[in-house]
Amino acid sequence: MADVGEVLMSVLSTIRVPKPGDRVHKDECALSFSSPESEGGLFVCMNSFLGFGSQYVDRHHARSGQRAYLHITRTCKAKEDDNNSGSGHPPKKKPTRLAIGIEGGFDVDQQQYEEDVKVVILPDRQEVTSEDLGAMADVVRERVSLSMAGIMAADSVSHTLQVQQWDGEVRQESRHAADLKQLDNGVKIPPSGWRCEVCDLQENLWMNLTDGKVLCGRRYFDGSGGNNHALLHFQETGYPLAVKLGTITPDGADVYSYDEDDMVLDSKLPEHLTHFGIDMMTMEKTERTMTELEIAVNQRVGEWEVIQESGTTLRPLFGPGLTGMKNLGNSCYLNSVMQVLFTVPDFQSKYVSNIDKIIDEAPSDPTQDFKTQVKLEKYGLPNMLLFMVFSQGDQIGIAPQMFKALVGRGHPEFSTNRQQDAQEFLLHFINMVERNCRSGSNPSEAFRFLVEERIVCQQSQKAKYTQRVDYIVQLPVPMDQATNTEELQEAERRREEGDSSALTVRAQIPFAACMAALSEPEILTDFWSSAVQAKTTATKTTRFASFPDHLVIQIKKFTFGLDWVPKKLDVSIDVPDTLDLSTLRATGQQPGEELLPEVAPPPLMTPDVEVKAPVLDDSTVSQLCEMGFPLEACRKAVYYTGNTGIDAAMNWIMGHMDDPDFSAPLVLPGCSSGPGTTPTESLSEEHLATIVSMGFSRDQATKALRATSNVLDRAVDWIFSHLDDLESMDVSEGGRSAAESEGGRDPPPGPRVRDGPGKYELFAFISHMGTSTMCGHYVCHIKKDQQWVIFNDQKVCASEKPPKDLGYLYFYRRVAE
Repeated sequence: MADVGEVLMSVLSTIRVPKPGDRVHKDECALSFSSPESEGGLFVCMNSFLGFGSQYVDRHHARSGQRAYLHITRTCKAKEDDNNSGSGHPPKKKPTRLAIGIEGGFDVDQQQYEEDVKVVILPDRQEVTSEDLGAMADVVRERVSLSMAGIMAADSVSHTLQVQQWDGEVRQESRHAADLKQLDNGVKIPPSGWRCEVCDLQENLWMNLTDGKVLCGRRYFDGSGGNNHALLHFQETGYPLAVKLGTITPDGADVYSYDEDDMVLDSKLPEHLTHFGIDMMTMEKTERTMTELEIAVNQRVGEWEVIQESGTTLRPLFGPGLTGMKNLGNSCYLNSVMQVLFTVPDFQSKYVSNIDKIIDEAPSDPTQDFKTQVKLEKYGLPNMLLFMVFSQGDQIGIAPQMFKALVGRGHPEFSTNRQQDAQEFLLHFINMVERNCRSGSNPSEAFRFLVEERIVCQQSQKAKYTQRVDYIVQLPVPMDQATNTEELQEAERRREEGDSSALTVRAQIPFAACMAALSEPEILTDFWSSAVQAKTTATKTTRFASFPDHLVIQIKKFTFGLDWVPKKLDVSIDVPDTLDLSTLRATGQQPGEELLPEVAPPPLMTPDVEVKAPVLDDSTVSQLCEMGFPLEACRKAVYYTGNTGIDAAMNWIMGHMDDPDFSAPLVLPGCSSGPGTTPTESLSEEHLATIVSMGFSRDQATKALRATSNVLDRAVDWIFSHLDDLESMDVSEGGRSAAESEGGRDPPPGPRVRDGPGKYELFAFISHMGTSTMCGHYVCHIKKDQQWVIFNDQKVCASEKPPKDLGYLYFYRRVAE
């Protein structure tokens, strides 16, 4: 074996020192969930700075030719067992700060590690420690030492994407504090016995620090709190600062700035209080601070403990399909959704059965490849047992940092560390799968179904049928159908009377009532009827034109109050384990039923102005073309639906796909345009030359420009997002496919849907805790081998009392007959 010093010298030119902007993956393998804590540690390429687990580093060496890797291993330090409880575990401290990862905040259970670092040369895996470098040539020692130090000092990609700590109590000094105007009006505030000067409320009271007015605070969305009198006083006077009475102690108090719309610090608070006769040093706390109130909301027994099954001792589970996922900072929505998708056979077969092929075909930087990262999600959870470590009662779980960064890249919400709506993320992920599976099997088809909408003009009794694609059934919650109305009214009465001992009462809504609200006809009061050529009243009923293999039901718990403040409905719904939707299957046109004529609404006419062809919404036309429909059909769909959006245009396409002239050019009223003379037939030679200069063929450039109405920038974006389609396309010189050129009698099919019986069984549900989708926490329950299992981030346990009545998203699979 060659001397290790000579080997290092031979590969020295490939060893780089990280520069600002380099992405250093030193916490997670690019092809698995291996980390420095895993068996075998992590190998970081000293040229590309990509990390690889011990099972994949040889594969990377063979493909790239790189030989020098920094080998990082971490060993968990044993924790001292302070203040042992009877179970052998330290008792969990109650949070006293609205914070994550700092003293007094919500515990994230940070672990301490011992770290070992050395250089490994492949393929023989020769090792070089920092001490070994001391005996080598100066040029080798300097270059390798700088690279090692640079890699270890660099912020890892996962670190830059992950929130390590968050403190909700960090407050800034108010800009009004230093020069606050205080009126010499003789007002003196007693040390107790306060009441709102407007409504006599005795709690949630705030004293304005300018004039000493004592008024009640804001009314919360659930009806609690105050009556907004302190806020109204600021709006009338402009006096900005107020202190919450009952929170004043020698250490400070809650101060709110209405002008800055936030809790603030007032460095002159003792002086400002003394002005109204209040001595901070003698005051005692009698009310909960705003922080304590928020912490209480985040630990609400009525929902949080029930959904997380906190009241029972849960048995941890291990094995294939039972690996948890670390919370990367408000990523529980992603964890819950992906855990459920892992159980769907279509996703398993797409990303697990051909894992070796995916890895072999992965690009040089697999961290930026969607297919590879989805493979990690699918493959990692069922099979990577090495992560199923049990430490102090919690599974460590896997941390999908690269996956989260990739699926959120470019998205204004999912690219952040803020909490998100699980339903919106599910649709976002399905959309990404759709875009990346154009030329192969598409697992999203498991959820895809057709909805038939039947609109009946009440004046002519003629009907119109349209179909659209959907992935989720949104189930309304009819609050007026609650079965415990008297209990709800009594609880509301006691809350209005200020009875703090009143128990929270949750509305009991029958599932049958929700289904009835979904299927009942909707009244359209402003419907333009082509039969009577005027606006009139119509009814719209919605039915299933197909039943998917897997059905997702969203309970519409999030809504807006009369004041447009978002709120969450606190309801319990008796969601069934089995579901039969057969009665909701669409029947299509009925015998003897007349259809509404296909006539577009008359255009808006302006006197003495030349009437021109309407401008079509290019973005909608482009979106339809991307789905594989002919350009002219897309243009007609947008025209005949009056530029009203993608849903309406899609409905038109689904209803006209069998028309003999489906792919024929759009001929506008009053125009003599025929085939070959539509505006899009004339393409800019300059635009064509620009795209061809990028390495694409003229046929490909033509297709891109036609799909984007001859707009160069959009055509370039379109062509790069349709590379898979362009590689396999058969386009003639004129830009049309051979099939279209020969008459186009067989238009391409629309989105494929599966169909079968409408009978289902519940296999998973996702629950949300908190007051809105932008805060709180998600967990999921999945039925595995007839046993309900709770996935609460990295914790995976056997469920004792699955709270099926409190779910947000429910997942059903078809029952085989």
